[in-house]
Amino acid sequence: MAPIALAFAVLDLTGSKTDLGFVLAARTAPQLVLLLIAGVWADRLPRHHVMVVSSVASMASQGLVAALLLTGHAHLWHLVAISAFNGISSAFFFPASAGIVPQTVPPDMIQQANANLRLALNSSAVAGYAIGGVIVAGAGPGWAIAVDAATFGAAAIFAAAMRLPPVEARETPSFVTELAEGWRAFRSRTWLWAIVLQFSIVNSMQTGAFFVLGPVQADLHFGRAAWGAILACEAAGLILGGLTMLRWRPQRLLLVATFGVLALALPVALLGPPAPAVVVAAAAFLMGFGIEIFAVCWDTTMQQQIPGQMLSRVYAYDMLGSVALIPVGFAIAGPVADAIGTRATLYGAATLVVLATLPIFGVREVRELRRR
Repeated sequence: MAPIALAFAVLDLTGSKTDLGFVLAARTAPQLVLLLIAGVWADRLPRHHVMVVSSVASMASQGLVAALLLTGHAHLWHLVAISAFNGISSAFFFPASAGIVPQTVPPDMIQQANANLRLALNSSAVAGYAIGGVIVAGAGPGWAIAVDAATFGAAAIFAAAMRLPPVEARETPSFVTELAEGWRAFRSRTWLWAIVLQFSIVNSMQTGAFFVLGPVQADLHFGRAAWGAILACEAAGLILGGLTMLRWRPQRLLLVATFGVLALALPVALLGPPAPAVVVAAAAFLMGFGIEIFAVCWDTTMQQQIPGQMLSRVYAYDMLGSVALIPVGFAIAGPVADAIGTRATLYGAATLVVLATLPIFGVREVRELRRR
């Protein structure tokens, strides 16, 4: 619910797509500063404990946003500051959650575990997007964000109930040494840093265009409930992709994953004219399917190829590179659209997604690396 609610909360406050970009950038920017630190701590501490603390912090930040919106006291700077705090909490959650999968399942079931995990996540997203759009349209963004805050509390309870096998005790080196170990593991694998470099461009262009200019186009042409339905179709595509990956075990995981990325350009381009809402929704469905194929293949490759004791640190470098330019994409989407037009901006973003992806097919490891 939160992406829909936050987008329209900002548009209700200021009516500015540039302001919306700043709020979204404020959430992402702290992750750039803290992801590497979070990766080290996720390898040092019980990972589910890190997830609990992160979820409680996110519950508090979203609850504060909801209270400000519902009481009519919210200002733009409130949303920027609280979004930044929420970005801090999420920076610690994701390296821990990504590194926890190999601790819970045997190696030959990692792909199915990743697919099941993402199926649960994406199934809730289908209902969340659709219901969030209805709540925002009928009752306002504050109530949707209040429900979102409650879900973080539930997440903390579930994470606290996890029981993980004990981690083998090891001598803890210095913080800098652990960072250096993670960096060596990251840069020594060409397939890894090449795809992360690709996603630094893909994520900044796709997220900036889709999540900043998409709500603007919806407000002008579709309606807010329709935007929720479009995001629900994306989540439905994610679910179908997850179901596919429960059964399909491609040998060349990275090659299949890269084909999936090309689908991200389609709904961005179709928002330009814009195409009818049902057409954009169908493209969002295909985008979700492609994202999920990539995500399961990528997580499985990472968890098979990276030693478990440094997995969270390598994931942190992966996430840092992948999100490095997202704040830029959020921040410039509005001003660029004001300067050259929304349609041209969306077409340009879709083109850059394709141009950043095509060179990855030339990386030998992407074409030849096989599952273990």
